[in-house]
Amino acid sequence: MQLHDVWFVLIAVLWIGYFFLEGFDFGIGVLTKPLARNTAERRVLINTIGPVWDGNEVWLLTAGGATFAAFPDWYATLFSGFYIPLLVILVCLIVRGVAFEYRAKNDGARWQRNWEEAIFWTSLLPAFLWGVAFANIVRGVDIDAQKNYVGTLWDLLNPYALLGGLVTLALFTLHGSVFAALKTVGEIRERARRSALVSGLATAVLALAFLTWTQVDHGNGRSLAAMIVAVVALLGALAANQLGREGWAFSLSGATIVAAVAMLFLSLFPDVMPSTLNPEWSLTVSNAASSPYTLKVMTVVAAIFTPLVLLYQGWTYWVFRKRIGVQHIPGHNPAAPLDQA
Repeated sequence: MQLHDVWFVLIAVLWIGYFFLEGFDFGIGVLTKPLARNTAERRVLINTIGPVWDGNEVWLLTAGGATFAAFPDWYATLFSGFYIPLLVILVCLIVRGVAFEYRAKNDGARWQRNWEEAIFWTSLLPAFLWGVAFANIVRGVDIDAQKNYVGTLWDLLNPYALLGGLVTLALFTLHGSVFAALKTVGEIRERARRSALVSGLATAVLALAFLTWTQVDHGNGRSLAAMIVAVVALLGALAANQLGREGWAFSLSGATIVAAVAMLFLSLFPDVMPSTLNPEWSLTVSNAASSPYTLKVMTVVAAIFTPLVLLYQGWTYWVFRKRIGVQHIPGHNPAAPLDQA
């Protein structure tokens, strides 16, 4: 295996890690509307990811930086061709981070309600758009002989990509639901389990259609194996949720994300961005890669710092492992009516 193949695998791992971790962040943000019944419960949901959401986004920065350094042509074509949806995602992530920090800066009900609204929409939109983007990468886009994207924004909104967006939205909502059930106590925990069942059934229908479509049009033997793992893990997550085994449900919903994203990368390889105009114009791991020397230096740096980052992030999750509930919210009045806590 050559270094450009190694870095394709490493970039796939970074995206898998990002979607596994940021997936439940997005899910929690989406659930702040349908799951939480008052301000205190919304604060509980936000607090479940409060210590970790910013660390989870490091995976995105690393994935983008690694793509830029290891496959500059892939990075250039992707970020220029997908400029608008990626800009929307970036703006959402910025506003979302500000909302997490500023929501508690003022006790006014309107102030907090506006920031909670921002958290909901800036979680929902990226959860959908990431699926649209990756579905288009696997499907292929209009790339010319100069490695430039020559399509339009509307070309990205094709049925396959829109289905991919619905899958990631539903899957991240499921992942957030089981995470909420794992990290909370009281009534909100029970509602999170019911939410996991509803979102899980929706995910099962959408994911089966999308993964089957992917396998038929772009798949191979390796991607088929990943698809089977994803389906089995999803069914296992639903079963574990119904049995009240929240740790297993979360692990299996995460395994579903891992296997589904792995399937997309396995379907893609050795391309990194197929051309629908001419297969010979497709970007591949070889013609889009940096020089061997650059990849060698990157490999050494990654070997040194990656274990340190993983250890630190693992320690963070261990420190903030306990469950929380509305009784842990300062000043909460249990007798307060809905949406006025």
